[in-house]
Amino acid sequence: MYAAFEVGAGEAGAALDAMRVLGLGGLSITMPHKEDVARLVDELDPAAAVLRSVNTVVPLGDGRLRGYSTDGAGFVASLLAADVDVTGKSVCVLGAGGAARAIVDAVSRAGAKSITIVNRSTRRAEEAAALVGIGVVGEPDDIAESDIVINATSIGMGTHEMPCDATVLRREQVIADIVYHPRHTALLGAARNIGAKTVEGLGMLVHQAVLQQRLWTGTSPDAAVLWAAAERELATRGQ
Repeated sequence: MYAAFEVGAGEAGAALDAMRVLGLGGLSITMPHKEDVARLVDELDPAAAVLRSVNTVVPLGDGRLRGYSTDGAGFVASLLAADVDVTGKSVCVLGAGGAARAIVDAVSRAGAKSITIVNRSTRRAEEAAALVGIGVVGEPDDIAESDIVINATSIGMGTHEMPCDATVLRREQVIADIVYHPRHTALLGAARNIGAKTVEGLGMLVHQAVLQQRLWTGTSPDAAVLWAAAERELATRGQ
């Protein structure tokens, strides 16, 4: 059974104690608790340790808990499912928040040649770039020079806003968006209009969930089944 529990800000420690007491098989963590949980669990996987953020908690036995971050790896898996391999590619990440940092870490681990971070706040971009040895801070004009462009901001969530100027996109690029509400964002529409390959944000949601289930149960659910369930839920929201 997979159930949602509402946990107030600052109460992550109590939620982890409840997990131990009740013998829960795992927890999925959302904001604003990801950083708090990273501090409170007993162990961290390498990605979670670098990001100082946890979205998945797994019991190890004897009351010990291990924290993982599956967002970045889920995003890379969504690219692979769309026949996009980041190995040897130049990647431009738009944004420098939690999702962007997870993606920067994951595409670096997956073998990207270079990662350029474009963000309104230079300081945040510098912090994201410093996570990996191949990260640099870029400007909007750098978007056109990348093989893969990833919108890792919330721009376009429920709106028709664009995270960048459509004129910098090229037909030869892969354009990915982590926004999945709406599924067909303005960015992806602009990319399709010029014939560029696109990857929608629903894939990241689905594939990070596949990784979570594998950590909790030792088996991987069929991504197509999770995708269909996500589509049904989005359809109820008019997406």
